Amino acid sequence: MIKLDSKIPEGPLAEKWTNYRASQKLVNPANKKKQDIILVGTGLAGSAAASSLGELGYNVKVFCFQDTPRRAHSVAAQGGINAAKNYKNDGDSVYRLFYDMIKGGDYRSREANVYRAAEVSNATIDQLTAQGVPFAREYGGTLDNRSFGGVQVSRTFYAKGQTGQQCLLGAYSGLLRQIGKGTVTMYSRREMLELVVIDGKARGIITRNLVTGELEKHSGHAVILATGGYGTIYYLSTLAVNSNGSAAWAAYKKGAFFGNPSFVQIHPSSIPVLNEYQSKLTLMSESLRNDGRVWVPKKKGDKRPANDIPEEERDYYLERRYPAYGNLVPRDVGSRAAKERCDAGYGVGDTGLSVNLDFKDAIAKQGKKAIEDKYGNLFEMYEKITGINPYEEPMRIYPSGHYTMGGLWVDYELMTTIPGLFAIGESNFSDHGANRLGASSLMQCAGDGYFVIPNTIGNFMSGEIRTSKISTDAPEFEKAEKDVTEKIKKLFAVNGKQTVTSFHKRLGKIMWDNSGMSRNEEGLKKALKLIDELKEEFWKDVKVPGTNDEINQELEKAGRVADYFGLAKLIVTDGLNRGESCGAHFREESQTETGEAKRDDANYSYVSVWEYKGDEQEPKLRKEDLNYEFVEVKERDYK
Repeated sequence: MIKLDSKIPEGPLAEKWTNYRASQKLVNPANKKKQDIILVGTGLAGSAAASSLGELGYNVKVFCFQDTPRRAHSVAAQGGINAAKNYKNDGDSVYRLFYDMIKGGDYRSREANVYRAAEVSNATIDQLTAQGVPFAREYGGTLDNRSFGGVQVSRTFYAKGQTGQQCLLGAYSGLLRQIGKGTVTMYSRREMLELVVIDGKARGIITRNLVTGELEKHSGHAVILATGGYGTIYYLSTLAVNSNGSAAWAAYKKGAFFGNPSFVQIHPSSIPVLNEYQSKLTLMSESLRNDGRVWVPKKKGDKRPANDIPEEERDYYLERRYPAYGNLVPRDVGSRAAKERCDAGYGVGDTGLSVNLDFKDAIAKQGKKAIEDKYGNLFEMYEKITGINPYEEPMRIYPSGHYTMGGLWVDYELMTTIPGLFAIGESNFSDHGANRLGASSLMQCAGDGYFVIPNTIGNFMSGEIRTSKISTDAPEFEKAEKDVTEKIKKLFAVNGKQTVTSFHKRLGKIMWDNSGMSRNEEGLKKALKLIDELKEEFWKDVKVPGTNDEINQELEKAGRVADYFGLAKLIVTDGLNRGESCGAHFREESQTETGEAKRDDANYSYVSVWEYKGDEQEPKLRKEDLNYEFVEVKERDYK
């Protein structure tokens, strides 16, 4: 029986990471050269980890399904990256950043991991700056900061509206350096389809070459997943179309437990759905809420152009409801508030499913040039998509599926319940609780890659110095390859009439309607039934054209959607189990008189940790109790 052991170090919170590093096991440079590490994913977490581990001397094999790491979804993180530098001298500190993340996550994250994330944030900014990331600067040359939702200080470093892209390019430069030195081998256009476990340890992966269709076996002493989140389960989301949860799902089915799967963040400022032919939605950075004011008409059904509605007939509802934070409330609060206004009949646009984000006052006060300098590329992108010039009239925004706080369960060392399998960045559950603070995604991904995993992986690798290279001729590799082959054959064999995309869209609607911004018992139970019915129909009538031995994006999509049926059920099952409201998980049965999320600390102060028991069996729930020694657990109030 696998025991949950979070491996949290002893001692005061501020000393845990220091004490851990002082006592961790080490691998000497000569032995590192004999050890192989497989790393799947080349976003900010993956590229940072690959370059750092390569610099340490390990032999790293890194995989991505894109043609280049520069296409990883980290490029879409527009607004910024947090760090507790306190350059604004406004009272920020490592503890304040830690506390804001704990509070923002509605007290459903592990204290020690969150503090470490805040602690390494300052070194992360130094690292990225040294690698040439062009962060915005003050007149005197120091790095500039802006504020983000859920906080009252300015701690977010940014590069206009392209922060994720610039951070990824910095990490990519380090990755290229290690590729040039020969410590890292790059495998692009490969998708991981299976995890190989030998004698209880992760020892390799099966990949498909997305150009030739060939299945490949790769071995290593350890495997690290940096494969991002599963927000595309909603079909329409802010994520890149190819983002998916299949690598994590493969690991789950091999014995890696899944933590808090129902904790999925809905971002409040996406461009609304424009038509039924869209395959994704576009994010408008949360940084825009620094200067943009969110409002709807005071009169229901008011369809006048926004500029024709006088000031006294506008409801700046976030400023009205949450005066202490105003437009900078956390994402879950802002999303639910927008939904409530639209559901009540105050929404704008043809569909009534959007609210205004207005920059009129900011332009009048600061000048158009100042706003353009901060957000110019975002304004250009918005106008190109919608045809509306946001300098002249308000943007229209509406919540959309975004980031997943849930993911593979990991301990303090970022190792899953499979020895030798690690998960970093968005693919694990550890740092964000029930709601991620804005600009903490890049912070966690870069911190995990540059500073956490290079330290923690040594404890496992030190026990592998006598292990010779893992042979891909082992029977476990043969079986894993056979299982992948059978799944591919099964997908082609259906030969039905409906496209993969049509099933994905229907699954997304089921999830959005019943497990989106709000959930209730009736809807969640209905979703379980609908998912089963849709899965059965998929395996009877899906059409996957083409063959396996060629570029076949329909086959790629089919495999991912097939995995999403199981993950969707796990998300819904977790949502049913958690009868409270907390963060992004809003159960309608558990709300305050004013419609806010109502936690139940007596019964639900734990991480929901799910163990796979088979396709046709209910997963087993385990609980990691959350004990807060260094913060006071109290009602989350932004008023």
